[in-house]
Amino acid sequence: MNFHNAIKTRSTAAKVSCLVGMSLSASALAATHALAEEAADYDGTEIEEISVTATRGESDVFTFPGAVSVISKDEIDARIAASISEIFASTPGVQFDGGPRRTGETPALRGISGEGVLVLFDGVRQNFLSGHDGRFFIEPDLLRSAEVVRGPGSALYGSSAIGGVIAFETVDARDLLGEDNQFGYRVKGGFQGANDEWLYGGTVFGQSADGAYSGLASLSFRDSSDINLARGADLQGDDEIASGLVKFSAQVSDDLKLDFSWLKFNNDAREPNNGQGISTGDLVDKDIRSETWRGGLTYNPDSDLIDLGIVAYTTRARVDEAELDTTREISRRVKTYGFVADNRSKFALGGDASVTFTYGGEYYRDEQVGLDNTTADGTRGGVPDATSETFGAFIQADFAIPTAIGGFRIIPAVRYDDFDNTSDRDASLNSSDGATSPKIGISYTPTDWLLLFGNYSEAFRAPSFNEIFADNLHFVIPAGPGVFAPNFFVPNLDLQSERAKAFEFGAGLTFEDVATDGDKLVIKGSYYDNDVTNLIDLEVNVEFSPSCFAPIPGVCTSGTSRNVNTASAEITGFEIEGQYSSDYLYLSAAYATIDGTDQDTGDFVGILTPNRLNLVGEVKMPAQSLRVGARAEFSGALTKVNDPANERRAYETVDTYLVWQPTEGPLQGLRVDMGVNNIFNANAERVFAGVPGVNRNFRTTVSWTSSF
Repeated sequence: MNFHNAIKTRSTAAKVSCLVGMSLSASALAATHALAEEAADYDGTEIEEISVTATRGESDVFTFPGAVSVISKDEIDARIAASISEIFASTPGVQFDGGPRRTGETPALRGISGEGVLVLFDGVRQNFLSGHDGRFFIEPDLLRSAEVVRGPGSALYGSSAIGGVIAFETVDARDLLGEDNQFGYRVKGGFQGANDEWLYGGTVFGQSADGAYSGLASLSFRDSSDINLARGADLQGDDEIASGLVKFSAQVSDDLKLDFSWLKFNNDAREPNNGQGISTGDLVDKDIRSETWRGGLTYNPDSDLIDLGIVAYTTRARVDEAELDTTREISRRVKTYGFVADNRSKFALGGDASVTFTYGGEYYRDEQVGLDNTTADGTRGGVPDATSETFGAFIQADFAIPTAIGGFRIIPAVRYDDFDNTSDRDASLNSSDGATSPKIGISYTPTDWLLLFGNYSEAFRAPSFNEIFADNLHFVIPAGPGVFAPNFFVPNLDLQSERAKAFEFGAGLTFEDVATDGDKLVIKGSYYDNDVTNLIDLEVNVEFSPSCFAPIPGVCTSGTSRNVNTASAEITGFEIEGQYSSDYLYLSAAYATIDGTDQDTGDFVGILTPNRLNLVGEVKMPAQSLRVGARAEFSGALTKVNDPANERRAYETVDTYLVWQPTEGPLQGLRVDMGVNNIFNANAERVFAGVPGVNRNFRTTVSWTSSF
């Protein structure tokens, strides 16, 4: 999906999480495990304080000069999330289009979507991308955390991070084992009423007596029917999903650790070819298959100079579609192979000042095959058989400098990427380029409760082989009785990378022991301005050939389509979020707004959203092992559209939830999550004008975890 095509729908969410980044390397993953173990004894919602990812290493989230959020497993469970979009339902700057079907969901970060958003599973790139088939082939119940870095991130992550990064980490044995236990199991079941969906699954896990070896195996299933909408008829959305996860790790020595994982996702659905549409026509049997193999190495001796992580991986994703009314069968298959390595070296600079260098490299290769049984050669229009290779190298310095007038944190970074696209159908079609992506962020804390920060970054998105080599049939136009004129894709080897230059400025406040001992209040907000040039858009030229209307020799055609660099966009926005947490109360509030205009024409561009306020209130009752809360979303009307038909009304939704998790006694290990989403049945048009949101939805899950 290109940038301009993403204009069609606008909606945002707002979440109050101040702040945790994303983990890529094996050593960063190990740090996350340690944090998870520390948090395991906490029963309730709290404010995160440590990031292990925004800088590819442990980082204080409050002083990080940017916008990063983390959603913990506890919050994922409390949301009873059945899809990835529900995890981010309250995260500012994050929008999901294409719902409410899972297979249509596509993310946007601060107005940029499609290939401008990088998605990672346990540090592994998920490069499958289709306009109608979704991007998130993973079961929410398998996740330990979901993280999002908002704003250009090419300085560390290269292409596809022009809008930001969404990263997921899956659970492992240490997240589920009780203290001093070696083996355990978890069983879980659930139901939600809006689509009559049942969830059931089980997990086994364990570790050796000395803790050097650990492993986990998990399997879950979902089975659902049509989706009940707040207005109108039900939405065709039958789904049968099977998900699996296998993990194993070995602490070979005090310094060296190896780990391995296999992640599998199968989804059989019956829905329209365009999973983002509400039409019940043109139904297909859609089979989605995805698997990720990952191996990691962490080497961390007793040295400030070596903290090494290496991840090697391969992913395979495919979507096969069989039309019910015809014999046509189409397929898109993408394989990705790659590795990423990084190391951290820390140096003292005198006094309490220090600097940590993070540096490394990355290589990945994508291979795509498109199939269509109705074409002469079996190839699929718009899905070229092609290969892409990318190599990147990066370095970052993280300076911590205390002074008499306050503390400074300065984080410069730069990355160089070299990328090459080759058509597998025609070796003469080749496109190569390179890009340098610098970034610098500065935080200043004049007191221990006040933060001022800013950052400047440059980012890029390399044109994909889908955009460069698109060929074959695009669509057909009737030109007369019995006459049909095809329009064909045309490759464009001169397509240039999209480029971005972004500024962000913000401030934060943090206080402890505000009303009671041990409570905490955090507020952080920022304004950003992102200028994106060389936007890639699909240019469609409709021009009928003379043979369509007269007995003239030749082939009847209706013109060509190709991807071209077009306009420049300026995207600006403001986000502010705050959290308060104590032993008995959790409160959060977030407000976000965004604007995007074509600098040449003044038209609206990007995934723009209405102004939106999200509120969360939760009462904790430790003596009863109970938490009760409510979430409210207040959305203004969407008027930032080029076509008045795409305007959407304001709406308000309210959800309620309850978590009961006994911490002692015979019921220890039980967790019950219950809730009702959209209790007043509001017509929340979040994704498209005329597409109602999901009806009032009762949801519940029950799990039992035991270890011995």
